[in-house]
Amino acid sequence: MAWRLPPLAVLLLLVAAAVAPLSSAVRPVSEAHRSVAAELFAASPDDLETTYEAVRTFKILGVQRDKGLDGKACKLAADRLSSSSSPAKDLFHAVQIAGVLACSVDAGVYDDVASRLKAVIKDTNSLLEFYYSVGGLLSLKEQGHSVVLSDADSTFHAIKALSQSDGRWRYDTNSAESSTFAAGIALEALAGVVSLSDAEVDPSMIGVVKNDIVKLFGTIKSYDDGTFYFDEKYVDGSEYKGPITTSASVVRGVTSFANVVSGKLNVPGEKILGLAKFFLGIGLPGSGKDCFNQIESLSLLESNRIFVPLILSLPSKVLSLTSKDQLKVEVTTVFGSAAPPLRVNLVQVLGSDSKVITTDSKELQFDLDNNVHYLDITPLKIDVGKYSLVFEITLQDSEHETVYTTGGRNTESVVVTGLIKVDKAEIGISENDAGSAESVEKLDLLKDTKVSLSANHLQKLRLSFQLSTPLGRTFKPHQVFLKLKHESKVEHLFVVPGSARQFKIVLDFLGLVEKFYYLSGTYDLELSVGDASMENSFLRALGQLELDLPEAPEKAPRPPAQAVDPLAKFRPQKEIEHIFRVPEKRPPQEVSLAFTGLTLLPFIGFLIGLMRLGVNLKNFPSLPGPAAFASLFHAGIGAVLLLYVLFWVKLDLFTTLKFLSFLSVFLVFVGHRTLSHLSNTAAKQKTA
Repeated sequence: MAWRLPPLAVLLLLVAAAVAPLSSAVRPVSEAHRSVAAELFAASPDDLETTYEAVRTFKILGVQRDKGLDGKACKLAADRLSSSSSPAKDLFHAVQIAGVLACSVDAGVYDDVASRLKAVIKDTNSLLEFYYSVGGLLSLKEQGHSVVLSDADSTFHAIKALSQSDGRWRYDTNSAESSTFAAGIALEALAGVVSLSDAEVDPSMIGVVKNDIVKLFGTIKSYDDGTFYFDEKYVDGSEYKGPITTSASVVRGVTSFANVVSGKLNVPGEKILGLAKFFLGIGLPGSGKDCFNQIESLSLLESNRIFVPLILSLPSKVLSLTSKDQLKVEVTTVFGSAAPPLRVNLVQVLGSDSKVITTDSKELQFDLDNNVHYLDITPLKIDVGKYSLVFEITLQDSEHETVYTTGGRNTESVVVTGLIKVDKAEIGISENDAGSAESVEKLDLLKDTKVSLSANHLQKLRLSFQLSTPLGRTFKPHQVFLKLKHESKVEHLFVVPGSARQFKIVLDFLGLVEKFYYLSGTYDLELSVGDASMENSFLRALGQLELDLPEAPEKAPRPPAQAVDPLAKFRPQKEIEHIFRVPEKRPPQEVSLAFTGLTLLPFIGFLIGLMRLGVNLKNFPSLPGPAAFASLFHAGIGAVLLLYVLFWVKLDLFTTLKFLSFLSVFLVFVGHRTLSHLSNTAAKQKTA
């Protein structure tokens, strides 16, 4: 089968496809997240919610904002706090902004805001109104303002009344459907009520909510790699939030509730770890909303009273047998903080086909200076290829098992690379399938070797070689292509099939004459062999093939039109060589001077004529106006004479006529004025 894709492009696509799954590896929050956050929130937003998300994200990541932007945010918050028409949502975000940026707000303004938020709590049955009002009051309390929710029990019951049997919540009493996102904000509001209460909230109700959380985690979804996330039960334009927003809402609610109640929540540690993997697996978010939800959720998981997730990650997922790379493993919190003392064991190695390579457990050594666990992979006897490594993390202190979660076994994918041995490479031309080759040449595919072959349409081209791994095993790369490129730029690409260790292709030119468009001439031979785990992938020019094909029949397919480079016209063009004709023989200089003198005779005659006529200036006008027109008239005549001279020595006919047309109009105008003056003067003299 012949393709028309450039082999190098195919090589890059296949290697990229092989490495792509490794690029989405779970890694702790890094400087890249800070750079993306600074870019996403670079502009100063006009709405309170986006402003709060920006300042909150920057505070968590430790990114320094421009003082001018902070000033604008504080002014925006202060204006909304002072406005009597601001709804509870705006007051909530304004108080949060003031708390994050430590804005200077008058205590009287906060007293008024607290009164308005308490009034909203008394009169509402909306979950969102409860959330914004309670959250705003809690933020006031955290900023040192004295806030107490005297009717905390009734508020707690009012919010709890919106819960459903599956752990989800409704937005209000009129809502028919429950929402996972609403469950998150409900739990966060309940945690705020407990914090604002001046007395202990009914313990039985706390226990019911704990049970609701267990039910809520029963609806969590998962991927095969141990990642967990929350999503809405149904899709509706006004309700559906998406996995990132929904999961972030649940994390905020559950961690907030766990931090204010006694005892631990009955939530499995692997699900907390799975949520952390979900948010880290997002990588670098593409919107400010996703960035805020990702960073805030991870900051809450970094220190919570349920379980603190410990993330196992590999600094490098590509290991070289040639360089004898060590397998390195990091175990940190989601923000990269050091984990407590623990052991990391490599318990299993699986091949790309899930075949077990080894089950010998090996403990990784710990490098205290670099906070990394490492292992020499040479004793594992693994070859080049893609592998799944199964690790087991064990905390050394049993007391830490109630604080941290490691998820038990963790699986990571790696690619092991090495130098592939290329042997027994041969190319030749044969007469038939049996062999009887007329010419066979050895090739060294790892060096620049060029061959020169010739064949006709009754012959065949044969190419064969062997590939083996560093451990001597059969190696089948992702791509092996042979390209033939005609001198007219027409290309043909062939897949080189492999069986056992040998790769072999036979091109029967008799059956390929139509695919080759009956184009005889010189073909460049090029072989490309590439794989993600092959360190010595190559694109090698093999030489040239002089191919003699029969004449194309009348209805034979035509070669495809070659793409035209749009920049080709701007490149240096081929030099134009031109030989001017031999100049004609010129007359002697004396003859030329004689004829030049003859051309001056009319001018000399003109001067003699003027002298004979007795030219004088007696009739030249004496008044300023007529004198000016007369002067211009004579100057115009002089200009015409000068133009004749220029025509003779320099100008062409068309240029001369153009200037003469302008001078003619000028002379007609000034000459008419001059002659009119002379005529009037002569008439007056006769009358006198």
